[in-house]
Amino acid sequence: MFEKVLIANRGEIAIRVARTLREMGIGSVAVYSEIDRDAPHVRAADEAFLIGPAVPAESYLNIPKIIETAKQAGAEAIHPGYGFLAENAEFARACTDAGLVFVGPPPEAIEAMGSKTKAREIMKEAGVPIVPGATKPAADLEEARQQAEEAGYPVACKAAGGGGGKGFRVAQTVDDLQDAFEGAAREGEKFFGDDRVYVERYLEDPRHVEVQVLADSHGNVIHLGERDCSIQRRHQKLIEEAPGPHVDEEMRERIGRIATDAAAAVGYRGAGTIEGMQVGEEYFFLEMNTRVQVEHCVTEMVTGVDIVREQVLVAAGQPLTITQDDFEMRGWSIECRINAEAAERKFAPAPGPIGDSYREPSGPGVRVDSGVEAGSEVTPTYDPMVAKLIVWDVDREKATRRMLRALGEYDSGGLTTLIPFHEAILATEQWRNGETCRDLMEDAEWLKSTAPETAPAPAESEDKEMVERDYKVEVAGKLFDVKVIGDPPAGGAAPVAAGRKPPKRERKGGSGPSASSESLPSPLQGTVLKVAVDEGDEVAEGDLVCVIEAMKMENEIVAHRAGKVTALNVAEGGAIGSGDVIAVIE
Repeated sequence: MFEKVLIANRGEIAIRVARTLREMGIGSVAVYSEIDRDAPHVRAADEAFLIGPAVPAESYLNIPKIIETAKQAGAEAIHPGYGFLAENAEFARACTDAGLVFVGPPPEAIEAMGSKTKAREIMKEAGVPIVPGATKPAADLEEARQQAEEAGYPVACKAAGGGGGKGFRVAQTVDDLQDAFEGAAREGEKFFGDDRVYVERYLEDPRHVEVQVLADSHGNVIHLGERDCSIQRRHQKLIEEAPGPHVDEEMRERIGRIATDAAAAVGYRGAGTIEGMQVGEEYFFLEMNTRVQVEHCVTEMVTGVDIVREQVLVAAGQPLTITQDDFEMRGWSIECRINAEAAERKFAPAPGPIGDSYREPSGPGVRVDSGVEAGSEVTPTYDPMVAKLIVWDVDREKATRRMLRALGEYDSGGLTTLIPFHEAILATEQWRNGETCRDLMEDAEWLKSTAPETAPAPAESEDKEMVERDYKVEVAGKLFDVKVIGDPPAGGAAPVAAGRKPPKRERKGGSGPSASSESLPSPLQGTVLKVAVDEGDEVAEGDLVCVIEAMKMENEIVAHRAGKVTALNVAEGGAIGSGDVIAVIE
């Protein structure tokens, strides 16, 4: 077994992995960017090393630096978490070349399943049912049109190397295809360095049901049942539950067999997820995620299996600790993603500081996987997820009540989050009936109704005088804990640790511009990816004005009123701040 493992990630997943490593008696090494010096995941590990600036490409995606840091720390293995380098075959090979163990599948499996078209081709040959559509990327828009005609509208344009809802655009008709194709290609290039796109039939209202698989190097491949992840925005998950509300024992056995067959077909090893679409009694393979999933927690709650522990054991060459005959699902688990987003504003990212009032819920059957604390700040640089709130109870109805209780206890410290949205949707008839809730997710008026009556304001942070203080001190790129004992500074001012910024004051969140205002302000900070209008254009209320990328999401900014664009203050590729005026519409 390993003595030390480096965790090549940040936030709640880095803390999650560090906890399991500690239980296994394995030393943990954290890495952090300059902006993450004071992040909780840094303290969760036994050691921590600086790997670069805030920009992910220069830190969390910097393969040579991460490999160098692992060697410097004396780590024998690297756990990638999810996101960043978790599904990067080049990184997996670099680990092996450096004499390090990659806690994940072989690079060949990552490549096979990382390409959505190649994965579809492999699954089709293995007899696994796939959604009707192409198994090769379209060379250009004209070929995409041919693929769409063969699949039948509506179609989904999907980035060949995509995942996590990125590089996924829907074309309801032939007139929508060009925008969908180009949007999917743009996101594919940006997030995965691959602009290839293929087209498949878009299933109108399917259930998104996935199966957790585990495989070792001793020939054992098992599944741990299904998760239903149907409640999504922009094809990214918001609420997950296990088991699936519309999966019976016969379907569970059938889709479990599909999942293990798919994993075996690529020589899989470690933890992975087969994602699929359930339409009535039919089930279609969608894609495989070659990593631990964000929503693995609900499976852990109903099976009692520590999936990260199994990952580490498999990476060390040991067999799985359970067999398929041992598998059993008990009770019901629900997970709500607590994102820093404003549901009432089309889920616009809402970065900002977290005040001292921040409190996470607890009690029977409640688990919080969090990457923040009071005094933390959610920045636009990274994913908007603050925490995952997971509950367990004996059945779905009781688990729902427990989740509503836990959501009511959650104090976000003044940060705008999806907590009001979760409370609203879990109280609907659609949720009680186990529906996909797509009607609600596409209803702008309903989403606006989920806004809190008063915008949250963070509690102001006040430093108390202390004779004894703890600091993080960085020496030669490694973080150390230092305790300073002495008199308070003159005048009662609290000292500020090197590299730590004083707490900011969060502005109050609003509901966006009113129709009587001519100015259209940006609701967020980010980069302008696309400008859809020109100065002098006539627009209708709801027309697309521009697309802003922030916190790994593309956000469409639409006209708040009908009129003429008399001023346009943005350009493609330019930066924009929250509150900056995008355009004036008279």
